[in-house]
Amino acid sequence: MATATKHPHMQDASNGSVRVEIFDQGYNLRGTDPDYILKLAEYVDTKMRAVSQQTHTVDTARLAVLAAINIADEFHMLRKKMDGGTPDSSRRARQLLNALDEVLDERRR
Repeated sequence: MATATKHPHMQDASNGSVRVEIFDQGYNLRGTDPDYILKLAEYVDTKMRAVSQQTHTVDTARLAVLAAINIADEFHMLRKKMDGGTPDSSRRARQLLNALDEVLDERRR
């Protein structure tokens, strides 16, 4: 479990900063949704800890890169699944989104 969830997060309202810990390192991250930032930090922390256990590596830079590769792999597999594995479905989805944007823009006028 990520350290970010063990302690209440600290938020600086003046700059939208949230203090999180990832693999025992503290970071101040900015964003509009502190809870979302915490979830992301927890996810990255979990990935780094899993890679650390599998590889027995303690080099944090190496762990960060390996965790990033794992996360990128998950992302691309999900994107491929959503696209149905075909470029046509992705292009069609973009066309539909553009058409919807045009309709919504016309209604706003």
